[in-house]
Amino acid sequence: VRLVESGGGLVQAGGSRRLSCVASGQSFITYSMAWFRQAPGKEREFVAAITWTGGTTYYADSVRGRFTISRDNAKNTVYLQMNGLKPEDTAVYYCATDSTITTVRSTPAYWGQGTQVTVSS
Repeated sequence: VRLVESGGGLVQAGGSRRLSCVASGQSFITYSMAWFRQAPGKEREFVAAITWTGGTTYYADSVRGRFTISRDNAKNTVYLQMNGLKPEDTAVYYCATDSTITTVRSTPAYWGQGTQVTVSS
């Protein structure tokens, strides 16, 4: 399984950014997907997750209402649309996958290499 994130960069507070994650080497269409993030000096934390059908999504309280996770199974891609960005959203964002929505939200087996998002005030 290989996950490759893209879309990170520098953005001003209040701005938007869309992250993408392309999966290969697995039956993407049947796997749940998630985004996590890790800020400097902090532990990695859950951000959002989506079931393989795309019918159910989950969000951390800190991003609910600002971030949206979605997927395009035809493109083996999951997205994270981030709006209303705040300096505290600055982190390395990781894409992750596993076979169940429960596992992908807690201890996913497969991870991408991460993409840096920096929000300036």
